[in-house]
Amino acid sequence: MEPIRRRSGGEPAGEPTTYAAVGGTQAADLLTYPPAGFRPIERRVRIGHGPERFEAASLAVLSWQVQLRSGMTVEIESRPDAEQRGYRPVGFDEDGAAVEPASLERSEVQYGPDGSELLVAGETVRLGIPFLLWRVGARARVVYVIDEPTVRGFAYGTLQGHPESGEEAFLVELHDDGSVWFVVRAFSRGATRFYRFVGPVLRITQWHYTRRYLRALLGPTEERGPGTEVVRAG
Repeated sequence: MEPIRRRSGGEPAGEPTTYAAVGGTQAADLLTYPPAGFRPIERRVRIGHGPERFEAASLAVLSWQVQLRSGMTVEIESRPDAEQRGYRPVGFDEDGAAVEPASLERSEVQYGPDGSELLVAGETVRLGIPFLLWRVGARARVVYVIDEPTVRGFAYGTLQGHPESGEEAFLVELHDDGSVWFVVRAFSRGATRFYRFVGPVLRITQWHYTRRYLRALLGPTEERGPGTEVVRAG
């Protein structure tokens, strides 16, 4: 597993995403009413039990371990400085109209158990995704981070140069019965006419990597018993 690489400089934080519905993976009715023209998906798997498991899995998600353990490389192109952490994307009302501009607010730097900084909203990355004999570059920005007592995680949105257009969220949930679940929610479509033409290939690739994501947080002695994985797709 390759470590996270960091590049000095990088694209400006104001570079727009390649889709309009920023934050749309938070919508409760995403699977029923996705953004027009996009295909939604939600998959979840139980990964353990108790607050300690929740904390460990959360830290893994917030340090790009899901992507790294799935065989990808992660190169950080740019991060908001310490005075500009807490990026908030454009908000939308029920009709899809923007209700507030994107903004930045202060936020404390957070660190994982190994001393590395956790990802932050507004961070721009280039993912290297293995595909056959090549590695496809896919640029994205962290559009929100959730840090609540029973839900932690983040979502990234696609930038110019990503083969898909859309958003993907990676969330860890602690349920009332103590069970800990890892959830992947997304909506996407091909970013260009070419990628829309090869849409079936993109969907197979997404399915493949979503399964890798779901396995990434399972420990070596943990097994998914019957019924522990729920798969729903639009």
